[in-house]
Amino acid sequence: MCLSLDIKHASSESIPNSVSLALSSSSSELYPHPFTEINRCDDLSSVKAVHARFIRKFDPFDLECLISRYLEFGELRYASTIFFMGFPRNQVSWMGFLGEVESFGLEKHRVLEEFVQLQSKGVNFDEVVLVMVLRICSVLMNELLGFVIHGGLIKRGAVRDTRVVSALMGFYGRCVSSDIANKVFDEMPERDDLAWNKIMMVNLRSGEWEKAVELFREMLFCAAKVYDRTMVKLLQVCSSKGRLEEGRQIHGYVLRLGFEANVSVCNSLIVMYSRNGEVESSRKVFDSMKDRDLSSWNSIISSYTAFGYVDDAMALLEEMERCGFKPDIVTWNSLLSGQGLYKGAIAILKRMQVAGLKPNSTSITSLLQAVAELGLLSIGKAIHGYVIRNQLRYDVYVETTLIDMYVKTGCLPYARVVFDTIDEKKNIVAWNSLISGLSYAGLVQDAEGLMSKMEKEGGIKPDAVTWNSLVYGYASCGKTEKALGVIEKMKRNKVEPNVVSWTAILSGCSKNGNFRNALKVFITMQEEGVSPNSATISTLLRVLACLSLLHSGKEVHCFCLKNNLIRDAYVATALVDMYTRSGDLRSASELFWGIENKPLASWNCMIMGHAMLGQGQEGIAVFNKMLEAGMEPDAITFTSVLSVCKNSGLVSEGWEYFDLMRFRYAVTPSIEHCSCMVDMLGRSGYLDEAWDFIQTMPMKPDATIWGAFLSSCKIHRDVELAEVAWKRLQVMEPHNAANYMMMIKLYSSMNRWEDAEQIRDLMRSQRVRVQDLWSWIQIDQRVHVFYAEGEAHPDEGEIYFELYRLVSEMKKSGYVPDTRCIHQNVSEAEKEKLLLGHTEKLAMTYGLIRKRGSDPIRVVKNTSICSDCHTVAKYITFLRNREIVLQEGSRIHHFKEGKCSCNDSW
Repeated sequence: MCLSLDIKHASSESIPNSVSLALSSSSSELYPHPFTEINRCDDLSSVKAVHARFIRKFDPFDLECLISRYLEFGELRYASTIFFMGFPRNQVSWMGFLGEVESFGLEKHRVLEEFVQLQSKGVNFDEVVLVMVLRICSVLMNELLGFVIHGGLIKRGAVRDTRVVSALMGFYGRCVSSDIANKVFDEMPERDDLAWNKIMMVNLRSGEWEKAVELFREMLFCAAKVYDRTMVKLLQVCSSKGRLEEGRQIHGYVLRLGFEANVSVCNSLIVMYSRNGEVESSRKVFDSMKDRDLSSWNSIISSYTAFGYVDDAMALLEEMERCGFKPDIVTWNSLLSGQGLYKGAIAILKRMQVAGLKPNSTSITSLLQAVAELGLLSIGKAIHGYVIRNQLRYDVYVETTLIDMYVKTGCLPYARVVFDTIDEKKNIVAWNSLISGLSYAGLVQDAEGLMSKMEKEGGIKPDAVTWNSLVYGYASCGKTEKALGVIEKMKRNKVEPNVVSWTAILSGCSKNGNFRNALKVFITMQEEGVSPNSATISTLLRVLACLSLLHSGKEVHCFCLKNNLIRDAYVATALVDMYTRSGDLRSASELFWGIENKPLASWNCMIMGHAMLGQGQEGIAVFNKMLEAGMEPDAITFTSVLSVCKNSGLVSEGWEYFDLMRFRYAVTPSIEHCSCMVDMLGRSGYLDEAWDFIQTMPMKPDATIWGAFLSSCKIHRDVELAEVAWKRLQVMEPHNAANYMMMIKLYSSMNRWEDAEQIRDLMRSQRVRVQDLWSWIQIDQRVHVFYAEGEAHPDEGEIYFELYRLVSEMKKSGYVPDTRCIHQNVSEAEKEKLLLGHTEKLAMTYGLIRKRGSDPIRVVKNTSICSDCHTVAKYITFLRNREIVLQEGSRIHHFKEGKCSCNDSW
């Protein structure tokens, strides 16, 4: 067929007066397209000459090839004219045309200018072309031309055409507002499937979820057909917005409307459930699919890797290959980016390369993140070399991740080199990576200097991430006031402090042991109207655990239940830790076993909880269940297990787990592991074995090792070995009062008063100060502190009166005061009086007087409990039928019915 258009006002220099576009249809088989001649043209004039010859002879020719040659020589006017005059018969899509225009370095908006020129010359386009131009206006955000086209369509009376109205809705939804698009839709007298699906897509893309749902229901009521792409978009919105319940409802419609056989819809369901934390539901959808494509496998594999289910992800990979699907780069990148797959990242990379796939920028980014997590600096440097050799350093994400990797592996000079060699203008992510690295390393002033440089030289204003890095830097250095000062600076710079800002200060206070400041910061945060997130709650629970504020911890637990934070595994783990440290192992256990997908940290907390209470067999049972669950223990796990053995006197089991750690799980013993072994052997009376262990340790023994050994020597009264340990400690930490006190107690217990006095003289000459001794108890939200020296408690008289009564009753039941706990050379009668003044006795007695109900009396002490107080606590629980929980450092004693959880092994 032949289409001839007469353009009356076209000049001879721009386009010919009469342009005939010879288009082949069925005749294309008789006349092959002579595009070879066009391709041989070396310049624009040659292309025009060949084009003119085709027109004169009415020969059919390849319009797509002709458009490409004109664009190649920068002749956008001819290319646009051919495109618009021949659309849609030229088989060139408008998106493809725009892409080609851009690929030749031409400005896309000029396409619409050429369209306007053609209209001004009298060319009258039909609705098909105008719909296409409206779509181009939407992409190029040309509002004015869209309005003009809309006006022309109204004059023609073409607004009844569904294709036209759908294009108008798309244009207004993208360029103006979804409200106007909805108005256009409402004015339609009749609506077909295309119109319903288009208005749905417009509202979904504009974020008008409620309106989209309303339209979806109306659409179903009107029996309109839902397109599969509309259903996919609905599910995508449910994925990104965290709308699990709505997603489930749409899943119901998928089944009702017969979309369960649609692969794209099912793939979207897999992703929707996964992103809402419902991996099991994702798997059910996947298993129900009769037909699967590569995207189906990639979706379910990424679902498992996102939550750290390593074994399941790898099993799916094997199954995928058995089913005849070859993993592509997306599959391998999903595996590389998965949580918990850091250790296997290098092995996955090797398999990927064996499969013939070359790592791309996404692969490298994931690998660098894995290297950063594992602290493998040497491998990180090797990957950096690969990046340089393969020209990937020009990718801003790769460069930023390189900076982050060097920061996290403690190699700030290399991070700075990468930062300085970024050729293009640095984005804020790159600046923030280095600023945060300097802040986390304690170089906050350098970080502030870099932030100033970012503003002056980079022209980039600091955002919340930048400021929060400084906040954390100051807070982690113990400079809470300066951190709060940065918060005020944020406000002055119109950057609103967010939950991350306050959590950073809270975390810094917790890290430095400033627990009281941490509570004040949390209160201030609430006064500022900032709601805590899961990270805030986890940090707050650590603070409460360290302070043993069980009642406050329970309030936080209630907050987590009300706000559905309990489903967060890290929050649940922090709650378990809080309960175990507060001695409420029953609540900790109930919570722990209720966690669906227990992270390794929660297992470690539970095992350590049993260790603190001296419950050896129970702790080992949890460890065995952990292994049965397929969890691989790490260094922290073995510290917890060895602590269980140490605190329960399980020597043979301790040796067994120490060997298991080294030979089966390849965990290198740390100083913490060795300290546990020395303490375990020494406390159990194997001092010679403990000594031999110290001599054969893989690392040089530090003060914790010798301190543990000295404590064991004190228990078993081995002066000779104790003095050896004492001499080593005098060199390592000459100002640690605890070491002096252990020697004083040892000499006193053996009536070597002169030696004990010499140690006291040495303390005075070295100006070693003994820390204040105290115990405290919380009653009705108020903390009562009892000091060994200094200000007495207001109710001291009442407390001593009750204590004397208790001692009298205890003596009738067989109690004999253990005067060996008094390390002063005084009479036995005087020693008995001094025993009554021990702070934990006063706190326990006050709890009996003031604490109502049957809840356990909870006391916290800052030093070790003496054997006499331990005995008294057992008598109190027997005589008064009241449980007592006493925390002393890393040990917790739960007294009940005349017995202690530690079985008198502490």
